[in-house]
Amino acid sequence: MKELSTEELKQLFLTVFKPRESDRVLTIIADVPDDAVPDHEKWRDRRVMAYNWWMRAIAFKHDLGLERLEIYYYPNVGSNNNDLPDTLYHWGGNPGGLTADILKEEGMAVPLADVMTETDLIIAPTEFSATAPCKMLARQYDFRGTTMPGFILEMLPALSLDYGKVHERIMSIKTRLDEAVREKLTFTTRGKEYVLDCDLRHRTATPSSGMFHDDKIVGNLPSGETYIVPYEGEIEGDPSGTNGEVPVQFGDEIVVYRVVENRAVEILTDGEASAKEKAALEAEPAYGNIAELGHGVLGDFGCTAVGSLLMDEKLGMHVAFGRSEHFGGIISPKSFNDPKKVVHIDRVYVDSLQPDIVVKEALLTYPDGREEVIMRDGNWVV
Repeated sequence: MKELSTEELKQLFLTVFKPRESDRVLTIIADVPDDAVPDHEKWRDRRVMAYNWWMRAIAFKHDLGLERLEIYYYPNVGSNNNDLPDTLYHWGGNPGGLTADILKEEGMAVPLADVMTETDLIIAPTEFSATAPCKMLARQYDFRGTTMPGFILEMLPALSLDYGKVHERIMSIKTRLDEAVREKLTFTTRGKEYVLDCDLRHRTATPSSGMFHDDKIVGNLPSGETYIVPYEGEIEGDPSGTNGEVPVQFGDEIVVYRVVENRAVEILTDGEASAKEKAALEAEPAYGNIAELGHGVLGDFGCTAVGSLLMDEKLGMHVAFGRSEHFGGIISPKSFNDPKKVVHIDRVYVDSLQPDIVVKEALLTYPDGREEVIMRDGNWVV
């Protein structure tokens, strides 16, 4: 198995967290398969990687100024960005063959609240994204951390980037998004054009640069994006101005969503995937919420798609549906009818994922009426 050297691992922790004198405990958490969600090789490799990181980091914990390193496992929650279970587990030994049944039978149960109260820094290399719940827990328990949902070993080179330069790039986009009141995305696909006009009022963008030094902050690693939640209309008498159409490619099929006041309310296309998406919107209207406009920059640093959203979303533009309150919006797990269907799902416009759809243009409008193109034909021009 490919791996970071011990020195590279130490430098990664130093860069990502810049540990403070007050930091005492770093905790790694990882999910495990069950009968409903069977194991697979990349998941198993990720758990073993997490275990190896924990074992090796114990040797240099004092170089980080830490007293303890902990690792916990938990039964997977079945969907991306669903809330974590109330109980985590200590379990000894290599977790390559670990399952939820073994964990519950042989592991030592520890309340989630106790783990979060004790920790200062968290790393979460999980199968299902723990970003949303960790963001919310960080605000409650005052830790900071990084989540690595779907991390695969092919992403290791991205952990060696100059994140200082990445930070500069994404801050240039954040500054623009903070000032802008609209972002109009024009998509082209198979000779057709679709426009999504997004309302950015009452919102500020968040940089995710791979450096989590501020209080109560959690973000992805690898990192390299600035994201913003479009205004969702929570102010009485002031509806969201996000309207238009969003195309998303599922295999060979293009599904087109009609968006009204920041929510996908209708599927305009026919086909197997279109029917499934229509049923999903009918069952869970909150799934249709436009939860994020993500502006990834790692493509400009030589990174290429690896077939995992954690990495691929950082390469360029993406639009997310569903849960948003962890990013500063208002749609939370309580907004969904079924807690098992809580989701925040990114639709990423890069060739490897949606080869037939291109972001022809991303156009910002500022309060004084000025307009600025920041992306053209899938490439940043700022």
